[in-house]
Amino acid sequence: MKTTRTANKFGRAHQGIRAAQTGLLVNAGLVVVKFLAGIIGNSYALIADAIESSTDVFSSLIVWGGLHVASRPADETYPYGHGKAESLAGAVVALMLLGAAVSVTIVAIREIVTPHHTPAPFTLVVVAGVVLIKEVLFRRVFKVGDETGSTAVQADAWHHRSDAITSAAAFIGIAIALWGGPGWESADDWAALIASLVIAVNGVLMLRPALNDLMDRMPDGEIIAQIESAARAVEGVREIEKLRVRKSGLNYSVDVHVQADPLLSLHDAHLLSGKVKGAIRATESAITDVLIHMEPYER
Repeated sequence: MKTTRTANKFGRAHQGIRAAQTGLLVNAGLVVVKFLAGIIGNSYALIADAIESSTDVFSSLIVWGGLHVASRPADETYPYGHGKAESLAGAVVALMLLGAAVSVTIVAIREIVTPHHTPAPFTLVVVAGVVLIKEVLFRRVFKVGDETGSTAVQADAWHHRSDAITSAAAFIGIAIALWGGPGWESADDWAALIASLVIAVNGVLMLRPALNDLMDRMPDGEIIAQIESAARAVEGVREIEKLRVRKSGLNYSVDVHVQADPLLSLHDAHLLSGKVKGAIRATESAITDVLIHMEPYER
């Protein structure tokens, strides 16, 4: 059982690392394409988009590193494992999203007050391609993050979605600038400014779950109810109390007080605790550590 859970743990980490590697390669290519297209095509929204994409490269590296560290087994120095590295990576990526929003805002405001040429028509094709690629990448990476329960991978996915939003805003701005003609050159800069607000909101939304994991907040959803139901269903369990669950990286640790017949021998109480532990672990493969406190049942 332990070997299977260890394999599952490393399998989920490997999925996340592969998703980060894919994002890294795609983003590196898009940064070059968008920056050159923005310079040649006079689109500062596209340049701002390239700046945001450059943070995606670093965020993918951070997620990669965080998952690599989180997948390490527990040792004498870190007896509870290295799972917090994954949550820390997610928090850093979310902060980078906020930093990207500030960067795009500064560039957009500067270009709004600085007269410049109308963007070249070919930049629309570039931006449309970027939107399509980043949206597909978001969906694939987010699916991996959802399947593995990785906060860092989900944050990285939202980085891709934010890039798609920035590119979509750039497309609208460039289209307006081309359609409006003289006097509308700054339309793509206003589009970049609006996109920066969307990026900032996504950054805040992704920072919260990462901080919750770092602060050992009780997880939401059905997992608590499933654990409680599984423990109560074990024959011999009279009552349970002080159920605590915390998420560490891709895995969960459970601490629960189980009340049983006060006349049980120490041996029988030990056997009962093992049954409860097995029942709890059976509810969710991500539960790797269960600590049972046996107590006498008192009415």
